[in-house]
Amino acid sequence: MPYDGFMVKAFGYLRVSGKGQLDGDGFPRQLAAIKKYATAHDIKIVTVFREEGVTGTKESMDRPAFSEMMTALHANGVRTIIIERLDRLARDLMVQEATIADLRKHGFTVISVAEPDLMENDPSRKAFRQMMGVFAEYEKDTIVAKLRGARMRMRAKEGRCEERK
Repeated sequence: MPYDGFMVKAFGYLRVSGKGQLDGDGFPRQLAAIKKYATAHDIKIVTVFREEGVTGTKESMDRPAFSEMMTALHANGVRTIIIERLDRLARDLMVQEATIADLRKHGFTVISVAEPDLMENDPSRKAFRQMMGVFAEYEKDTIVAKLRGARMRMRAKEGRCEERK
């Protein structure tokens, strides 16, 4: 994706939703996918922003790393963000579409390694992107429901579920 002989510069954006995931595979997996894609497409990752323990249902500007990245996008000429998958950007359809619309409005591009044509605006691609957003939201809701049920069962059996935060 070189432009007039220059390598495109991009920011990487990584997100895990739970504090318990900070030491897990999420960040290394996302970073490896982003770096592999960037290398294959002549894109230089200049900065990686890590959203640590922030749900994908929060508005993008309520996320510290995303807000910092947006400030940097407006300040230094980088116009591209690379994410591993669409659900790293958002796990709520409305947040997803509002974030994409805002980025588009300012002339920024999001590249998803798993869905590289994420920002295309033809009706079929837009519908597919929105369906992926619906399923990401559904998956998040089912995970939350399963965890809630497990905590309730443990509380009923043990009298408590978790250590104090």
